[in-house]
Order: sequence, then structure tokens, then C-alpha cells
Amino acid sequence: MQQQGYYYKGNGEIKDNARFQLRGRWGNAILGFLIYVVIIVAVYRVWGEGKIILLLLQGPMLFGLSKFFLQFKRTRENVSYEVLFSGFSKFKDTFLLGVIIQLAVIVGIILLIIPGIVIALMYSQAFPIMVDNPNVSAIEALSMSRRYMKGNLMRLFLLQLSFIGWSLLSILSVGIGFIWLQPYYQLSTINFYDDLVRIRFNDESQGYQF
Repeated sequence: MQQQGYYYKGNGEIKDNARFQLRGRWGNAILGFLIYVVIIVAVYRVWGEGKIILLLLQGPMLFGLSKFFLQFKRTRENVSYEVLFSGFSKFKDTFLLGVIIQLAVIVGIILLIIPGIVIALMYSQAFPIMVDNPNVSAIEALSMSRRYMKGNLMRLFLLQLSFIGWSLLSILSVGIGFIWLQPYYQLSTINFYDDLVRIRFNDESQGYQF
């Protein structure tokens, strides 16, 4: 796909890049994601579904997960696991961002399933945007995500869809396959985000308006 003289990477290339970035560093990526999952699952098991503690954790932990994989993608060094908890240093914004996205998706799904999917795709870049722009508010991050995803909803949907086969195989492996699949998926979506940033930066440097 072309945007103002610059080309978006195809989803195949995005996934190839993610696999290359994982070479020799699978352990760091897997453990980082497992720490995130263990915390969320532990809170769910101890306090139960729908409790306020899970809602309080969601936004900050998603921010930390985005930051972890952004650093993983952009450097060749192993990323500190402390990064996973960085969202708590700006709790107000990360908490609010998580709540708004969750409520928007729920409302969309209640109306019809498709609007819920569209909303989730539209706001999918809000957390990495907030990582890259620490001074933006939750509302500003959501607005920026909408602009970034303009014309790119189907690209991301197809990228996500391309993991269905691997997900089915992971289910057949009694879930063990997800230990490798999820870091691969997370890093692929981060590569997708960085591709959006690359195109946007190049176009803005040429004076294009959005």
C-alpha cells in the first residue's frame, strides 16, 4: 500500500521482521509476556472477575506491555522486566485510557459485533502512542490512534487474522504453543505500529497534512 509516495510494509514483511528481532532473544520476550499474564491471571483468580482491582491494573499493565515490546523491537539488548510496571508511574492516564477503550469496545459489541471490532482496531495504537508521547493525555492518545489508523483498519485486521492458524495449533497443544505465539504476535503488532509512525513521519516531513 502507498501513502503520499511512501510504502507501507506488507504484513508478511512485518511478521518476518518480528521473527528476525526474536532471534536469540526469545527467552526475554517470552518471560516478559509471561510475567504480564501471570499477574493478570493471579489477580483474576484471587479477586474474581469484574472486581475493581482488575480494572485498576488493566491500563497500566497494557501500557507496560507496549513499552516492553517497543523497546524490544527498537534495540538489540534484552529489556528489563521493570518496564512492564512503568504504566503505574502515570497511573491516571493509563488507567483512564484502559477504561475508555474497554467501555467503547463493550458498547460497540452490544450494538453489533462489527462496531466493537472496528472500535478495537481504531484505538489499538493508543498505548504505544502514549509510550512514545508521554505528555499526551488519554483522550489525545485515542484521537491520535484514530488518525494513525485512518485507512489502515483492514491492514491490521488482516495481520491479526493471519495468526488464527497458529492460534488453533496452540489450542491443540493444550495452550503451550501460546507461550511462543503471543510474543511473536505482540512484536508483530508493534512492528505494525512503527510502520505507521514511519509513514506518518515521512509524510509530515514533506509537509503533508492529515
